[in-house]
Amino acid sequence: MGGAPAASAGGRCERPPLLPGVAASQGGGMLGKGVVGGGGGTKAPKPSFVSYVRPEEIHTNEKEVTEKEVTLHLLPGEQLLCEASTVLKCVQEDSCQRGIYGRLVCTDFKIAFLGDDESALDNDETQFKNKVIGENDITLHCVDQIYGVFDEKKKTLFGQLKKYPEKLIIHCKDLRVFHFCLRYTKEEEVKRIVSGIIHHTQAPKLLKRLFLFSYATAAQNHTATDPKNHAVMFDTLQDWCWELERTKGNMKYKAVSVNEGYKVCERLPAYFVVPTPLPEEDVPRFHGHGIPIWCWSCHSGCALLKMSALPKEQDDGVLQIQKNFLDGIYKTIHRPPYEIVKTEDLSSNFLSLQEIQTAYSKFKQLFLIDNSTEFWDTDIKWFSLLESSSWLDIIRRCLKKAIEIIECLEAQNMNVLLLEENASDLCCLVSSLVQVMMDPHCRTRFGFQSLVQKEWIMGGHCFLDRCNHLRQSDKEEVPVFLLFLDCVWQLVHQHPPAFEFTETYLTVLSDSLYIPIFSTFFFNSPHQKDTNMGREGQGAQSKPLNLLTVWDWSVQFEPKAQTLLKNPLYVEKPKLDKGQRKGTHFKHQRQLSLPLTQSKSSPKRGFFREETDHLIKNLLGKRISKLINSSEELQDNFREFYDSWRSKPPNYHGLLLPHIEGPEIKVWAQRYLRWIPEAQILGGGRVATLSKLLETMEEVQRLQEKIEERHHSQEALQAEAALLLRTSARLSSLFPFALLQRHSSKPVLPTSGWKALGDEEDLAKREDEFVDLGDV
Repeated sequence: MGGAPAASAGGRCERPPLLPGVAASQGGGMLGKGVVGGGGGTKAPKPSFVSYVRPEEIHTNEKEVTEKEVTLHLLPGEQLLCEASTVLKCVQEDSCQRGIYGRLVCTDFKIAFLGDDESALDNDETQFKNKVIGENDITLHCVDQIYGVFDEKKKTLFGQLKKYPEKLIIHCKDLRVFHFCLRYTKEEEVKRIVSGIIHHTQAPKLLKRLFLFSYATAAQNHTATDPKNHAVMFDTLQDWCWELERTKGNMKYKAVSVNEGYKVCERLPAYFVVPTPLPEEDVPRFHGHGIPIWCWSCHSGCALLKMSALPKEQDDGVLQIQKNFLDGIYKTIHRPPYEIVKTEDLSSNFLSLQEIQTAYSKFKQLFLIDNSTEFWDTDIKWFSLLESSSWLDIIRRCLKKAIEIIECLEAQNMNVLLLEENASDLCCLVSSLVQVMMDPHCRTRFGFQSLVQKEWIMGGHCFLDRCNHLRQSDKEEVPVFLLFLDCVWQLVHQHPPAFEFTETYLTVLSDSLYIPIFSTFFFNSPHQKDTNMGREGQGAQSKPLNLLTVWDWSVQFEPKAQTLLKNPLYVEKPKLDKGQRKGTHFKHQRQLSLPLTQSKSSPKRGFFREETDHLIKNLLGKRISKLINSSEELQDNFREFYDSWRSKPPNYHGLLLPHIEGPEIKVWAQRYLRWIPEAQILGGGRVATLSKLLETMEEVQRLQEKIEERHHSQEALQAEAALLLRTSARLSSLFPFALLQRHSSKPVLPTSGWKALGDEEDLAKREDEFVDLGDV
C-alpha cells in the first residue's frame, strides 16, 4: 500500500530527540525498521541503548527500506479505509520510551500496525501465530476504549474532534493496550487515521454492514469444512433426537418441529425438546413463553429444564388465563411421587446482569496497564482492588448455584426447572455449568463445542447485544459468555486430567468472540442468522451465504499450533466390550451417584400446591423475595453433598465438582495477564510443571514400547505438544502468549557495566549494532 514517506527536514518535535543525529528527520527512512530508545525528561538518565544514525545514511538506505516494508495482507472482502505513515508504536517503560516506526492502517475489518515487527521474531516465538489476526492487528469489534494524549494528559476520544492528539492509546477487549505516537506523522494523516478509527469502532452499525457479510460474500468459492465434523450444530431434528438418545432422555421427552420456519417464536430455535405429555398446540399460545424446554437428562432419569416468563399483564382476565395455562403446564412436569420438580428462579434469586457488567468493568481495569509504573503502583493494592471488583465472588456464586442444582438432580432425584425472563442469559450459563460438571462428554472438545451450540447458540443467547458488536447500547453489553468460560477455566485449572481441551483453548475461544469472519458469536438468535444469510439482490444465481463456524480451528491455527489446544494429560474413558457392559451396567449408573441421604418421601400435597403458585407468580412477573424451597434444610443438604464428594478421590470420568472456598477461586492468569510482561514468570508457572510431566510420560511410553516391542509413538499430537514446550527458548508462566511480547522488564545490569561498552564518542564512530546484554 505504498512505501515509506521520504525523510524531510521539517517535523522536529519539542520533546528531547529519540535518537542523536536524527532529530532533524521525521524518521521515515532508516527509522522505519529500527528499534529506538531515548530519554523522557529535562534531566533524563543516560539511555540504556543509544543508536546513532547519520542523516546521509537515512537517504542512502531509504530505497532499501521501502522495498523491505511490511505489506498489508487483506482478507477476502477487506478494504483499506485510511492510513498514516511514520507512526511510532511505543513500549512504555517508566520514563524511557522505546518503539518501532511503521504505518498505522484502518480497514473495514481491523486496525493494523505495519512495522519491522514480524522479521524480529524467531521461529520459537511464532509457533502459536493466529493466521487471521496478527500480533499488531486489532479487529474493529475488539476495540474497547480509545484515548488521546494532549500535553501529557490522557482523555477519552469520541465523536468529532476539534484538536487531534499527539499519542493514541487503544484498549482492547482482549486486554491488549497499544500506544501509537503521532508526533512525527503529517497533520492531515493524523486527522484522517484518528477520525477513521474513532468512527469505524464507535459509530452505531447496521447488521448487514458487518464485515462478516463482506467476507462471506467474497469467500463463497473458498472450500470450508463441514461444521458437523467439529460439533453437533443442533440445527436439525435429527441432532436433537441424537442428544436425547445419548442422554437416555427419549423415554420422557420428545423433539418437536412446531417452530420450523420460526412460525411460533423468533426467539426459539427451529427444533427443540419438550416433555412428552405436553401437547404441541400449547407451544404457540404465548409465543413459546411459559413452555418447559429440555436441556439435559442425567443417568438417574432426572432432567434439567428451562422456561421463560410470560409477559406482564395488568388485565385480571388475561392474568387468569395465564394462571390456568401455567397450572396445566406444571401438571405435565410435576407428578409426584414419580416426577418431582424444583424451581430455580434465576431472575430474582441469583445474579443480575447489572452486577455482572459492573463487576467486570472494575475487574478488567486491573489488567489494562499503560506502563510499568502503573503496574507496580497497582501491585501494592492488588488484592483490595481485586476484592472490590467482586468478579471472583460472582464466579464462586455461579459455581455454587450449579452445585446446588446438581445436588437436587443427583442426591434428591428431582427435576430442576430454571426460570428467567427470556431464558437466554443465566439459564445458558447455569445449565451449561451443570452439564460440564455432570457429563464427561461435555469435557471433550467435541462435546464442549456441541454444548455451546445447544445451550448458547440455539438457546438464543444475544451475542450481538451482549458483545455490543453493533455499538448500539453499552447497557446491553454484559460478558455472560466470558463469565461462563471463566467458570469452566476454574474447573480446568483444578482438575486438568478431566478435560480434553486446555486453558489455551478457552483463551482463544474468548478471543474469537471479536473476530467477524465467524458467524458463531455474531447473532442474537438462530432466526436472526437464518434470515440474514441470504445474498442481497434479486439475481437467480444468488444463494445463501456460507458462513464459517469458529469450531474449525484450522482457519485460525496451523496443525502444530492446534496441538496446544489439546490436553496431553487427558485420557479417554476406556470403552467396554459387550460382555463387560452387561455385567457393569448398574455399576456405571452408580459412578455418578453419591448416596449421601436417604431417599426422601414425597412432601405433602399442600407444599407442592404452594410450589405451583410460586411458579405461576414468577412466570407472571409477580416476583417474591425468597423461593419457598430456599430453606436452611437445602443449605444443609448442599453442604453434606459437597463435603461427601470432596472426601472421595475424584473420578475424572464421572461427577466433577469445583472447590469453591476463598483461595480456590483464582484469576485466569493466561487470559488476563498475558499482555503484561512484568507478570510473567520466566521458566516457571504451571507450564514448567506440565513440561516435566510430559517428559516423564514420554519416558514411560518409550519403556512401554520397548516392552511391547513397538517402535511408533502412541499419540503423535502428544509428542508435538511436548516438543513445542521443550523447544521454547523463553518458556514462561503465560505460555504460549507471552512469547508474542517484547519483554519490557527493566535491565538488571548495573551502571558500571555500560562502561565496558566504551564512551559515547567511540560509539558514535561505530556502525549501528545490537548488543546482547547477556554477554556483557
